[in-house]
Amino acid sequence: MASRQQQMTERDVSGQAAEEVSEEAMGPAFIASAASVGLSLYYFFIRGERELGTFIGLWPPTILAFASYFNQRKMRRQLETITQPGTSLKNALDSMMGNR
Repeated sequence: MASRQQQMTERDVSGQAAEEVSEEAMGPAFIASAASVGLSLYYFFIRGERELGTFIGLWPPTILAFASYFNQRKMRRQLETITQPGTSLKNALDSMMGNR
């Protein structure tokens, strides 16, 4: 029964860690994306430079794609830390929380 409880705890912790990683890295990326959309609209409509506005309008998907890639990479590292053979739950939690 203890091993089943440990498995449930590991699942709960990994889900919470994934949400924290997602929120942590997407903040600056979201701000940069929103700023580039605003800049794109400014150049496209106000200044009348349609080509530059369109070019800048292509930045948000790229910025968000990079942020998503780095989020996935960080979550993968955390998951590998948890699922290594011989890793206790305490050691996995400590490494995820940055105590190591």
